[in-house]
Amino acid sequence: MSKIKPSKGAPYARILGVGGYRPTRVVPNEVILEKIDSSDEWIRSRSGIETRHWAGPEETVAAMAVEASGKAIADAGISAEQIGAVVVSTVSHFSQTPAVATEIADKLGTDKAAAFDISAGCAGFGYGLTLAKGMIVEGSAEHVLVIGVERLSDLTDLEDRATAFLFGDGAGAVVVGPSQEPAIGPTVWGSEGDKSETIKQTVPWDRFRIGDLAELPLDSEGNVKFPAITQEGQAVFRWAVFEMAKVAQQALDAAGITSDDLDVFIPHQANVRIIDSMVKTLKLPEHVTVARDIRTTGNTSAASIPLAMERLLATGEAKSGDTALVIGFGAGLVYAATVVTLP
Repeated sequence: MSKIKPSKGAPYARILGVGGYRPTRVVPNEVILEKIDSSDEWIRSRSGIETRHWAGPEETVAAMAVEASGKAIADAGISAEQIGAVVVSTVSHFSQTPAVATEIADKLGTDKAAAFDISAGCAGFGYGLTLAKGMIVEGSAEHVLVIGVERLSDLTDLEDRATAFLFGDGAGAVVVGPSQEPAIGPTVWGSEGDKSETIKQTVPWDRFRIGDLAELPLDSEGNVKFPAITQEGQAVFRWAVFEMAKVAQQALDAAGITSDDLDVFIPHQANVRIIDSMVKTLKLPEHVTVARDIRTTGNTSAASIPLAMERLLATGEAKSGDTALVIGFGAGLVYAATVVTLP
């Protein structure tokens, strides 16, 4: 017989509040076209992106996350001291250690909350949400702050015609807390590491050690390029359209609902054509509101789902209590989908 006392948490978990932060600088496609041979019409038709936000020097990963988190905490109607854990999904915090989550937890004024970073690319918000739900039901935290934050402008090769126009910066956050009824469904998640070469960093950090700069890629002026995100566009598109629609359907099935029961669909904001193809494959009814925040925000990786969620609620396109399907997918290749009740 075990001597360990069983843990006891809330029966269920739910999203209590959401917040977002977009950098002040708005970057139109015309700026991107200064360094690549393309056109505004091509970028819009291929991705749906018209503008994106790029962070300034003071808009660090931590600073943007704190701004978004403060809004989420206020929206949830709690204080920072009530946050028991801070989970940050990011691939653009450049200090290997300590985790940026610890700095964020301190700046928010939490009472020594547990804090850690996760690296799950564009699926990171779904991963963090799943961890938060587990902590609340298990009883190790009553309220968990889940943040997706990226400064992908730092990891963008502006001379790469395939990716220069894709990425934006920003932060989105949600507070997850206890619930007396199911409000976050089972997560359908996984990885396909055999496809990891389709989205990756151009060169690893250790190639920049002194004396190991030979054969690194150079820019048009002959300077060594900083590492950037690169991808095989067509391979990623096919995977996202065909495989992720299946995962989204599995999440609906796991939650015990059909597409007719949905009010909102919030997919990772990677590409409007991917989003539209998923809507068609899932046969979503016309009454379902679909997030297309990518048009003015770009692809913000881990931040894209909470940012899109925050905008839909702020504009009234979605409302509190709506049932939403969320799905993130990206580098790894990793994915995570679940059904949630909007705060």
